Parts: sequence; C-alpha cells; structure tokens
Amino acid sequence: MAKPLAGIRVIELANFIAGPLCGTLLADMGADVVKIEPPQGDMARATPPIRNGESVSFTALNRNKRSLVLDLKSPAAQEVMRKLAVESDVFVEANRPGALDKMGLGAAHLKAVNPKLIYTSVSGFGQTGPDRRRAGVNLIIEAFSGVLSVTGAPGEMPMRPGVQTADVFGALFAAYATLASLVGAARNGEGRIADVSLVEASIAAAAWEAAEYLETGKVPQPMGNRHRLTAPYQLFETSDKRYVAIGMPNNMLFQKFMQAIGLGDHLADPRFVTYANRKANEDPLLALVEPAVRKMNSGELEAALMEAGVPCARVNNFQEVFDHPQIVARGVVKEIEHPRLGKMQVTRNPVLLDHDGPDIARPAPMLGEHSEEILRDLGYAPAEIRELVSSGVTRLAAAPQSKVTAAE
Repeated sequence: MAKPLAGIRVIELANFIAGPLCGTLLADMGADVVKIEPPQGDMARATPPIRNGESVSFTALNRNKRSLVLDLKSPAAQEVMRKLAVESDVFVEANRPGALDKMGLGAAHLKAVNPKLIYTSVSGFGQTGPDRRRAGVNLIIEAFSGVLSVTGAPGEMPMRPGVQTADVFGALFAAYATLASLVGAARNGEGRIADVSLVEASIAAAAWEAAEYLETGKVPQPMGNRHRLTAPYQLFETSDKRYVAIGMPNNMLFQKFMQAIGLGDHLADPRFVTYANRKANEDPLLALVEPAVRKMNSGELEAALMEAGVPCARVNNFQEVFDHPQIVARGVVKEIEHPRLGKMQVTRNPVLLDHDGPDIARPAPMLGEHSEEILRDLGYAPAEIRELVSSGVTRLAAAPQSKVTAAE
C-alpha cells in the first residue's frame, strides 16, 4: 500500500516556517513536495546552528522535499514554474500578496494552465483588506492578533511565547485548507484557492478569549500562570525550586488534589465546593494551596498526583523531555543520515498511523539538489538545463563536503 498523499505533487514557494512547515506536513504523508528556492536559498538556510555549511534549523522544517532553484525574476524561470504547475496538484506559497501576480504566477495565472490546481496562499494579514501587503513575521502577528495582550503577568510587559505560535498555527490551518481542497477536488474535479492569514489563525486559536470579549465586551487581560476559566490550574513552585503544572477541571479531581497535598479538611468549605465558586474565590484558595505545595518535592508531588489521577507535569527542559521514558518508548527521536551533516537526530512527525504513515524518507534537501532531476522530468534537454544554469535561472547543488561535528 501507499502513504495517504502518494501521487500528489506539491509546489512549495515559501521561506522560514509557516509555508515550509505546511509543505513538510504534506511531504511526511507521501506528497512529492518540490521546494522552489531562489539562488541564495530559503532564508532559513542561514539560521543557526550551522554545521558544515548547513543549517540544522532548516533541516527540521524541510525534510522529505526536493529542492529546485529558480530565479523567478527571469521569464525563463517563470515558464518553468508554469510547466511545473501543469504537472502538479497543489501550489503552496507564502509571499507578499500581489508579488506573484506581477510575475504571472498568481492564482488566476496558474489555474489558467491547470484548472484543477489547489492554490494555498499563506500571508500575515490575508490577500484582501487595507493591510494586505503589511509585513508580518511571527512576533508581529502575535502582537497584532491580541495573543500577546493576554500573555505574561498582569501589569507587566507581555511575554512572548517560547515557540513560534503564529507561524505554526498558520502552517496547520494551511495544511488543513489544502487537504480539504484535495478531498473536494477528488470528489468534484475542481481546485480551490485558499487564503490563510496568520493573524486570523492566531485569532482562531484564541477561541476562549475571543468568545469572552464578543459576548461581554470585556477586554481579556493577562493572567500570568492562572487559567481563564478554572482554578486551581497553573504552575506551582515546589521545595526543590522546580515548577509543576497542575490542573483539575472537575470536582472529583479537585477533591483528589486537595487530599493528596494534605488539605482534605477544606473540601467542605462552601467557597471551594463548585467549579464556579473555586474560580470566584481563587485568591483565598491559592493562599492555602501554594504553601502546601511549596513544602513538597517536585518528584514526590508529581508521583502522588499521578497516582491519584490528577493531571500534572513537572516543567521539563528539552533534555528532560527527550530522556523521558514515555518519549523514548514512543520513538519520538529518530536518527537519519544527511549528505553533509552525517548522522543526526531529529524528531518524527507526531502522527502515527496503523500503516503507511509519515516517516522521514529523505533529509532536508541541499540547495538545488534536485534541480536537474526535476527539470529533466519536465522535458528539458541536458543542453537546455546547462543553459539555464549558465544564465543564472537555476543552480545545481554543490558537491557534499567532508562531514564535521563541531559547529562552524
């Protein structure tokens, strides 16, 4: 049997995270993703850590793809793109709205040569509206969308999330739009144009905050480590100066929690009997809970709460995550062979299927690694390919250098 997206060809024209991660999710499921890069490469190729001339960060977001270099300022390169579009099912792009139209590579242009093409555009603010061409990278999207306004401690400068939330949300929604469009195309034979805004993806992810404002008119505020709807549900400091996340979204779990930390005598307190009462009386509740937790060791606390069935987790650093027996047992980390980096450890796709699921069939491509192969498949003769290379329209990958292990 074959992977779910085997036989689907995707053109990816994107930099950094949102578009490339969308492409990787499709590639992991078996799609042939052709990554179009300018002569200098995806900008993520310059991001650290760099080893043996290759960005390890880039490899994390671009596995299972083929790299075709095209200088799209050239009419000859634009013609290659149109030929490739005829042979493809999906076009994923993350450029400034309107930029590709000027090159004759906009949605209308490519669907004119392939009406069944699915054209997914990812941009900061969307393809329409007064700010459609406004520049927007991850942090700017988090700020504009309201996400940063509810992140951090009350009265303090907002704290940016430790991971790239806006880009990842955008990638997930772009993959969702593309897959839904593929299903539609299979059923009725027509492609679709998808417009995915990173701002709107972040707003969608802030479902509770948006619902609160739209219903009450009250502007949601940052709450530090507290939860917007329930209590206690936050981080607690322990005697060994570690932090444990604890949350109990129902009465039964609250009762088990209080008994586990030696506060069972307070379960009859009317302030803490119901879900709503606990949230309304969060401050006096925490005045009891926090000192009790602070007397306990993080490992002992986590073990006691796990035995009681109370949701909890010590705040792990990434070494602790990757060394954890659960992560080891699930095979989250895989070892692959890269042409320049040699053996390297990477994380697998988080989805497991019963058969023919996502895997790492090939490492992230070197710049231009597949240019000749793809052009040849499009019908370009060897002499034509040499001319495209000599004129700067495309480039081929440099020969692999000797592998080193130390950072340059």
